[in-house]
Amino acid sequence: MITCRPAKASDAKAIAPIMLLAMEDIIYYFIDNFDKEEATSLLTHFASLPNNQYSYQHIIVAEEEGQILGQLCLYPGGQLEALRKPIFDYIKEKYNRVLPLENETQEGEIYIDTIAVLPEAQGKGIGKKLLQYAIETFVEQQGETLGLLVDKENPSAKKLYLNMGFAVIKQVDIFGKEMDHLQYLP
Repeated sequence: MITCRPAKASDAKAIAPIMLLAMEDIIYYFIDNFDKEEATSLLTHFASLPNNQYSYQHIIVAEEEGQILGQLCLYPGGQLEALRKPIFDYIKEKYNRVLPLENETQEGEIYIDTIAVLPEAQGKGIGKKLLQYAIETFVEQQGETLGLLVDKENPSAKKLYLNMGFAVIKQVDIFGKEMDHLQYLP
């Protein structure tokens, strides 16, 4: 049986490779190379720490028989810059890179930054379960608005979001891609 729960710091090693599936291009850009092990190590580091964009504090995991199969990372959009700061400071110190990134979210929404499922576990409804957990927790229990970006070149993901009650609120060009900004409309 697949269950969802908030992540713990001790889950970081299992979360990182799953999270990387959703954001390889961005993490490779951060570290300025295509070393998968180094990219996974970076995500493991930040997923194990509090108070950053990729912290376990902002992650929901889906697991079956104790194995983490999927993750969803989300946080208050208005806190994006503060949550990014530890990551950008680390990148500057370790890689001597200053990252000029656009803001993909804003005040007034809980932003779903990443959602990913291990390839061998795809097709089991895990992504949908993670989204349902987020909707129950943040929309139904806390009265928040959920938002996310979806690449226009990923129609299957967009279809899932639309079928679950998300709606396109605007189009944005970010990270060099055309994206739809969706919000959950109960």
